[in-house]
Amino acid sequence: MKAPSAFGRQNHMNTRSTIGNRITKLLTKLLLVLFAAILLMSCEKLLIEKDPENTPINNFELLWETIDRKYSFFTYKNINWDSLYHEYRPRVHNRMTNRQLFNLMADLLFHLKDGHVNLESGFDRSGNWEWYKDAPNNFNYSLLRTFYLKGDYVRTGPFVSKVIDSIGYVYIGSFSERVKPEHIDSIIKRFYGLKGIVFDVRSNGGGYSTNVGIVAGRFSDRRRLAAYKLFKTGPGHDDFTDPQPVYLSPAGKKQFLKPVTVLTNRRSYSASNDFVLKMSSLPHVTIVGDTTGGGGGTPVNAELLNGWTYRFSATMTLAPDKFNVEHGIAPDIKVNMSQRDINRGIDTILETALEYIRNK
Repeated sequence: MKAPSAFGRQNHMNTRSTIGNRITKLLTKLLLVLFAAILLMSCEKLLIEKDPENTPINNFELLWETIDRKYSFFTYKNINWDSLYHEYRPRVHNRMTNRQLFNLMADLLFHLKDGHVNLESGFDRSGNWEWYKDAPNNFNYSLLRTFYLKGDYVRTGPFVSKVIDSIGYVYIGSFSERVKPEHIDSIIKRFYGLKGIVFDVRSNGGGYSTNVGIVAGRFSDRRRLAAYKLFKTGPGHDDFTDPQPVYLSPAGKKQFLKPVTVLTNRRSYSASNDFVLKMSSLPHVTIVGDTTGGGGGTPVNAELLNGWTYRFSATMTLAPDKFNVEHGIAPDIKVNMSQRDINRGIDTILETALEYIRNK
């Protein structure tokens, strides 16, 4: 092999030197960029405040401020949240026990008068039940089971149903259990040829709102305006969207369009309140019993620095006529269970609903 000339060796060395210089410059630039990034991150860390320390004062401040910015019913309920801060804040100090702090926060939240507001720790759970405490119970499941169901009923998912005097009766005690479309479809199919249906949501404390549409859609004749929803848009107490329409549409293969009565009492709350609202939009549905418990705000959850959780209402719900349903929905036919009837094994509200359908 022929050895390279001196000129060739020189060119080869120059090329290697040029490549080496380029690599050195590139590495230098990369190091400078990396150094700048590290410096910038260090500066940001200096500017970012440390997470608040888990103290009673900081937990109280976080709770009060979150509710202040996101709770939905201050104006509607005429609650002065600032005044409550000045009342409760001086009582908070960092030497408080967990029990003392919990009780103080629970007392503060009690002023919201809202069944959707709770504070929960590992040792207790607060709540407000004032909205039904002084109302008549208007429901007795033992009486219902003994004198009406009599062991001869069908349980379909969360529903208990039976034919009473050629009228279908359906009871659902909670919307917390998942309702499958086939559950309510099976009931509609069984009762389709009957004169009417009594749908009982007394003492139904709520659950999943998705269940409401699945059930109510089986009674809907066409797409109808059923409600309006308002959502928070900012930290101000009145920062809401315009009312957003909510529609109820027919669902399932069959819809029951004969007379329907819905039985209610003050313990019909949250999702069952929403069910009553949607059913009220239908012309063949009549509400019988007592005013519902309300609960028109969708609850959201939050967590404190100490790990306690709390929830509160963050939306508002209006009826089609713009009536706020937070405090309940009045029945079309107002009736209470009488003690005289209870002693005789008679459910006054159920009997009123059955008689109403018989006469239609």
